[in-house]
Amino acid sequence: MKSNVLTLSVAALGATLFLGSCSQKSSKTGWNYNDPKNGGFEVVKYSEQETGPGLVLVQGGTFVMGATEQNIAHDYDNTPRRITVASFYMDETEVSNVDWLEYLYWLGRVFGETYPEVYNAALPDTTVWRKDLAFNEPFVDNYLRHPAYQFYPVVGVSWKQASDYCVWRTDRVNEQILVDRGYIKANPNQYGEENFNTGAYYAGLYQPEVKKARKDLNPNSDTRSIRPEDGIMLPAYRLPTEAEWEYAAQGLIGNSDRENISDRRLYPWNGHGVRYAKGKSQGEIQANFKRGRGDYMGVANRLNDNAAPTAPVKYYWPNDYGLYNMAGNVNEWVADIYRPMTYTDAEDFNTYRGNVYTLPKKDADGYMEKDSLGRISTELDFKRYSNPNVIDYLDSLAMYNERNSLVSNQTRVYKGGSWRDLPYWLNPGTRRYLDESMSRDDIGFRCAMTRVGNPGGRK
Repeated sequence: MKSNVLTLSVAALGATLFLGSCSQKSSKTGWNYNDPKNGGFEVVKYSEQETGPGLVLVQGGTFVMGATEQNIAHDYDNTPRRITVASFYMDETEVSNVDWLEYLYWLGRVFGETYPEVYNAALPDTTVWRKDLAFNEPFVDNYLRHPAYQFYPVVGVSWKQASDYCVWRTDRVNEQILVDRGYIKANPNQYGEENFNTGAYYAGLYQPEVKKARKDLNPNSDTRSIRPEDGIMLPAYRLPTEAEWEYAAQGLIGNSDRENISDRRLYPWNGHGVRYAKGKSQGEIQANFKRGRGDYMGVANRLNDNAAPTAPVKYYWPNDYGLYNMAGNVNEWVADIYRPMTYTDAEDFNTYRGNVYTLPKKDADGYMEKDSLGRISTELDFKRYSNPNVIDYLDSLAMYNERNSLVSNQTRVYKGGSWRDLPYWLNPGTRRYLDESMSRDDIGFRCAMTRVGNPGGRK
């Protein structure tokens, strides 16, 4: 992984250097690139994608996705199959309470007066801690907002809330990139629909105050805003797919020699036990989970995982990709819609179930429209696949009417095991599901991002 650090640092400095003016020509037309005398078509020299805040590169590859443990639930919904996952980025840690409070603060500042319902919809359900026969009110009152828990994983957030956070984070990161590069001025006074949104900026529907105008090589204009073709702003933050999450959790990059994987892992670490196997830390628990009935943290003066209930997001040992808590602490939402038989019909490259294709809405004159929150309005693309259902004769649970089934297009997968779970659920191949509007005290999430261009390894 050290070689990647050097490559990415170089990318951060030189990802968008222009090719020398007039030094490059089109191989198809003979016209010069970056030459106003030839119309000013611009081509940038792009070295490599910059790593976004909080992310770690996960170099893709092939692996066997699915169960590696005896199926004690007898649901047989994850039979092993070989697939390939493209390289992507994953959050080093779970999203924490302080991350969520930053999000809430921004929503309150920008939408608090105009659309208070936006802020209210983003509030985690702190009552998920309540149990009829347990004294958990201290967690209801303190877990989200008390500074003692600021670096603990946020819980009580639904799949929908987590997805909205990813959209918000994309815009904040891209806005800061433009500020740092000196293209726009920082504006802490954004209000209502007049806030920075990546899509609206690209479409010219949000006009920030310009700090350094970018010269337009088009002879018919002087300056322009940043375009996708410049490669300056980053792709969207999003929830990882189930395949990405499982691949990242396995961390097989540290368990392979050339193209040979020596041992398929049961957990995100080597071996079949849950304790650290070597050195001064030998014997210590490697994750935050329930060791047995009534044992969530061990015996006083020798706490086995030193966490009750959750632990800080940067705790225990990271896996071989440098990712923390890919087993235990809290379960994590992934992007996929749950179907028990996905493994029988999903694609074997970038496996995923849940596609709903949309297009930007346009007015009568063909221009894109913004919604009341400052984002580009969208509508379903009915010319293409827009239903994530994909029911076939093998998908027995999903063949029932959705009103009579636990499985529907609103049922999402979560992975990883939690502080409430026994070791079986720490296995990355296990999978469970919950309605996308529901939340619990043992489910959180982390974000991912697509990697564009080369996979980040051999060139």
